[in-house]
Amino acid sequence: MRITNYGLNKFVIRNSQFAQLKILGIDPGTTRIGYGLIESSGDSISLLDSGLLTITAKETHHRLVDLATSYTDLLRREKPELVSFEKLFFAKNVKTGLDVAQARGVLLYLTAQAGIPFLEFSPSEVKSNIAGYGSADKQAVAMMVKRITGVREIPGPDDVTDAIAIAIAGSNHAKFM
Repeated sequence: MRITNYGLNKFVIRNSQFAQLKILGIDPGTTRIGYGLIESSGDSISLLDSGLLTITAKETHHRLVDLATSYTDLLRREKPELVSFEKLFFAKNVKTGLDVAQARGVLLYLTAQAGIPFLEFSPSEVKSNIAGYGSADKQAVAMMVKRITGVREIPGPDDVTDAIAIAIAGSNHAKFM
């Protein structure tokens, strides 16, 4: 599989039966950002790495700088060929929604700056892609993530499970591009 980047978020994937693609899934947040790195090869998906970027700074500007540093380090270490993000959904708390939007902006910018194509999915699109219906609960998504990747347990909280699911959604979408 070859990705040709034609500018910000416009790319073509040349698919073949044996092509491999490293996809990083990101579940954005203000202080905890879940990530999951998978390798997709044909119909096979392997979990390569997963975890949390934990941001402890209290003030917004420090938090965004810490996030940028941690995420840049993650991109350099893992070298993904595609990044999948969860879109911001309507937040009940407006301040939290704005904070997450700022964090997403930093992540999207750094991904684009690194020349890595990215996809975005709403939470219901991820759930539908993984579990077959858009209102699936966290347990159904976790069960399908384990089944798809072949792992017994997912290390970490729901943010990590969600990030792996977002990466799998990116893999499934990339197969048809």
